[in-house]
Amino acid sequence: MHLDWTAMLLGLAVIPLIYWLVALGCVWRLRDPRSIAATYTPPVTVLKPIRNDDGQLYANLRSFCEQDYPAYQVLIGVRNADDPAVVVVDRLAKEFPHLDLTCIVTGVPIGSNRKVSTLDVLSRSARYDNLVVADADMRVGPDYLGTVVAPLADPSVGLVTCLYRGVAVGGIASTLGAMFINEWFFPGALVGARLGPLRNAFGATLALHRDTLASIGGFEALADHLADDYEMGAMVSHRGLRVVLAPYLVTNIVVEQDLRSLVLHELRWARTFRTVRPFAYAFSGASHGIPMAVLALVAAGPTRVAVVLLALNILIRCGGRVALYQHLGVPLRWWTTWLVPFRDVLSFALWALSFLGREVQWGDERFRVDAGGRLHPVLAPGKTASPRGAEQTTGSL
Repeated sequence: MHLDWTAMLLGLAVIPLIYWLVALGCVWRLRDPRSIAATYTPPVTVLKPIRNDDGQLYANLRSFCEQDYPAYQVLIGVRNADDPAVVVVDRLAKEFPHLDLTCIVTGVPIGSNRKVSTLDVLSRSARYDNLVVADADMRVGPDYLGTVVAPLADPSVGLVTCLYRGVAVGGIASTLGAMFINEWFFPGALVGARLGPLRNAFGATLALHRDTLASIGGFEALADHLADDYEMGAMVSHRGLRVVLAPYLVTNIVVEQDLRSLVLHELRWARTFRTVRPFAYAFSGASHGIPMAVLALVAAGPTRVAVVLLALNILIRCGGRVALYQHLGVPLRWWTTWLVPFRDVLSFALWALSFLGREVQWGDERFRVDAGGRLHPVLAPGKTASPRGAEQTTGSL
């Protein structure tokens, strides 16, 4: 049977139009992400794994020090005592002398996922049994803790998580990174949440009881996983507990130094998604409407159908982002509209590239990701692996 590639590409260029209509419908129906009146306010320990200072760390951490919440502890973990982040934490400790704020040097990691290794040490020093984990590049309002902890009052809830929005601080690379979060991750996550019960979590926020963490094997069970937030959600779900989405949007401050760092960062994300949800990720390539329509136009030539499909894909992407940014509460910088085709082509290229290897760059380290989503360090010539199970050196600053 002869396969008509032109007709197939034209058909694929129609799928993104349907996807974006569904996605925008999910955005429209999303509960208004405003804080709710918190009636369940148990003491909480906030765990913050930190590495280096990107220029936004002070403002990010400060937002967690200004919570309108009765009693909470903030534990900040760094791998080395000479990390520049320590200076920022010292500054905050002087500004908030009455806040239970501690910086802990975590030392030798327990696994390949350095962030999880830090969280493991922090959790052992947590004063309270309700834990909230948030990445270093997140910024929140004073009502954050009250909103994300409240669902834990329901004993059927095992894990609370949040969606997030991107705010660029910097040049074109940061702008493109924020566009990826706001115009691809956010609507895609909403569509996924509508298709069935939420069984994964997002690193922007993880809130759970200590007993729940212990029941899945603690952070040690996640120490070698690339997608630790996804795996935590899956493990909690397997325990018969619910993963719920809190009505709160965390702000992800996007600081990308250049296009190279952006590509390496997003390639790691892409290979993460591909590993944890291979079938869904494979079909997600069809959501990149502009590249699909361009390929159809090249294959079919400047026919009326091909030109109309390209025009419709550009229109729904550029028009739909207005509704997206309105709901996200992020000011839309109109000049970024010209970046939309480039952003979509870049996303499509990274989607395709994600299938051509299993290595990822995380900070200054390279890892190979196996089929189970576990990380294996890729050692530079002449280097040897650190002994696993070595005693950790911990201490407070």
